[in-house]
Amino acid sequence: MNAPFVKVEATKFTEVGYVGRDVESIVRELTDAAVAMVKKRRIEEVQDPAAERTEQRIVDILLPRPEKKTRVPEFLRAFTGGKQEPAEPEPTEEDERLRESTRQKLLSLLRAGKLDDREVEVEVSESSGVAIPMLGGAGMDSMGININEMLGNLLPKKTKRRRVSVADARRIIRAEEAEKLIDMDAVTREALEMAQEEGIVFLDEIDKIVARGGGGSGPDVSREGVQRDLLPIVEGTTVQTKYGPVTTDHMLFIAAGAFSSVKPSDLVPELQGRFPIRVELQALTRDDLARILVEPENSLIRQYQALLSVEGVTLEFDDSAVREIAHLAERMNGEMENIGARRLHTMVEYLLDEISFTAPERKDEKITIGEEMVRDRLTPLIGDSDVRRYLL
Repeated sequence: MNAPFVKVEATKFTEVGYVGRDVESIVRELTDAAVAMVKKRRIEEVQDPAAERTEQRIVDILLPRPEKKTRVPEFLRAFTGGKQEPAEPEPTEEDERLRESTRQKLLSLLRAGKLDDREVEVEVSESSGVAIPMLGGAGMDSMGININEMLGNLLPKKTKRRRVSVADARRIIRAEEAEKLIDMDAVTREALEMAQEEGIVFLDEIDKIVARGGGGSGPDVSREGVQRDLLPIVEGTTVQTKYGPVTTDHMLFIAAGAFSSVKPSDLVPELQGRFPIRVELQALTRDDLARILVEPENSLIRQYQALLSVEGVTLEFDDSAVREIAHLAERMNGEMENIGARRLHTMVEYLLDEISFTAPERKDEKITIGEEMVRDRLTPLIGDSDVRRYLL
């Protein structure tokens, strides 16, 4: 959707007056995400002019212009012992033509990548800013102040010289040039507007800030307080950020929770009214669990195949084995607490623990996991209710 998005855990926050994170830091995180998003897009837009400037700078490093010696002015001769150094002759038109032709040759070699392995010395600016979190009043935590931002150009930027290859120099200088070409004030203005109009906040673990039994002391003391602090944020308020004030009137707030030991109706009534659309998720089926095992880019099976390939072991799973693991995971979710796809990790780990420990001795071996092996390893464990409680 190309919209600023932030996912936060509701358990991170505490009621105002207690040590912990303030709920207004959610909006600040969203604003930071919006600034980063806009800045990244603007930098991508100026890559072509940045690349041209980068090439010119690298050519200047490879072919530096000779320093001119000038005559010492008459009134300074007394301080230099009365000696007059001869001035360097001005470069002729032929010298300039020769220099320009050399520059063009270097530029063509640079663009062809023939100078990438050559080492050059570049001057890199170091970030000397120190972000200091503001402490004190409510709503002031994690605003963060950068000393360089406060003092502007009063503090000179530190630079250091590094000897790197032309390929690395191109990357370093290109990033610097791209930063120079973007207008950070325009980036901030656009980011603030995006955060206010298109921002999306996902509040996870919302059920963990529900006080069980309505107690007002002990570990639950600040849970309802967090809910009360969330009310104005979700309803619409203005939050001060380091980029300026941000209103939350048009932000989209999505809350999620397992609600295994509490119910949505246990939330503070006012907060319930702020989330009018309720969606109940369906439990994962056997087919869902089988797809989760193989379809994601970093699926569990791909992870274990990559892990064992380090030891030279080739690991393969039959389709029947994948279906059997999914079937047993579904059964376990039905008989014990339903923890969804998290169950798969424990079961696959237990299934492959012997192979993982003996992998160094099984180099260049191909191992195929079939349905029978899954049953032999996992069925006895699943049948023992006392053991599975601790292992699965």
